[in-house]
Amino acid sequence: MPSLTATHLNQITSAIIARAIDIHRELGPGLLENAYLSCLCYELHRAGLRFDLQKAIPLIYHSVTIDCAYRADLIVESFVIVEVKALESIAPIHSRQLFTYLKLADCPVGLILNFGAQTMKAGITRVVNGFPQEGQGPFDGRPA
Repeated sequence: MPSLTATHLNQITSAIIARAIDIHRELGPGLLENAYLSCLCYELHRAGLRFDLQKAIPLIYHSVTIDCAYRADLIVESFVIVEVKALESIAPIHSRQLFTYLKLADCPVGLILNFGAQTMKAGITRVVNGFPQEGQGPFDGRPA
């Protein structure tokens, strides 16, 4: 996995959020998650961001790898997990699930984008896992 600085990770998450805001402004709340996910994939592609859709995240338990235990909606640029929701509100379990995905996939940052919120700004939750501090060395796939 290549190294990224906090600045670069923040640029990636900012680009994702900007696309989500554009989509939410145009479509508003009320559609199914899959519709928002498809639109977000389209926008990320247009922005030149690499992503994996519905990427399997294996679970390792007692040296046994359990394939397809979890699926991330999107993994952007190999470092940012994005979970798309279309709910009235996000529950604490959603943040805990994303944190688990981050640990299992060894990613430093994730976003929950809740398109069901009245505004996209109100629907953004950011979760970190060993995110590098500004001025520290680059993230190398290991928590700080």
